[in-house]
Amino acid sequence: MNFLGRIKNIFNNKEKRMENLISFLIILVITLIVINKILKQDNNNKENVDYTNEIGVELATSNYSSGSISSEFEKKLENILKKINGVGDVSVLLTYSESSSIVPIYNTSQSTSITEEKDTSGGTRTITSEDNKKDVITDSSSNIVTEKQIMPKIEGAIITAQGVKDSNTKANIISAVEAVTGLANHKIQVFEMGDE
Repeated sequence: MNFLGRIKNIFNNKEKRMENLISFLIILVITLIVINKILKQDNNNKENVDYTNEIGVELATSNYSSGSISSEFEKKLENILKKINGVGDVSVLLTYSESSSIVPIYNTSQSTSITEEKDTSGGTRTITSEDNKKDVITDSSSNIVTEKQIMPKIEGAIITAQGVKDSNTKANIISAVEAVTGLANHKIQVFEMGDE
């Protein structure tokens, strides 16, 4: 009796039909849970992997994450705004439309070889092959040498600060943020900081 025939017998037996159905459902649920856990582990491993090029040279690591760059920029902006006359404690939130990226410097090499073959009937065939190689340049500490770092595009800013009830202080904060971010003033919102 083949496999499908055995399954039909299991479900045709009226006394064991309910018991077999419950067993089948339990096995199905356990299988789905195991598959889900495996897929989650796979996704977690992919998020922590550094990017490499086709020959295994490291292109970017967590040192270049946009989160650290943006929070560093926000901290610098907070420190500058605190120094404005009339401003007390400050908190800055910037929103971005894209993430930052780095452009590494590559060592490229290209070679071309041309081969001519003649067959017995007098015909000639020319074969041209090109070999391009592109390697990321690293320094003595194996850090990537970058051509430039492209900062993320800032879309808006929310600032909470002490002392912005005074309109001049608020205007000074907006002007400072406008100057450093390039945002239009309608994309900069300044609010009085409340007591925590």
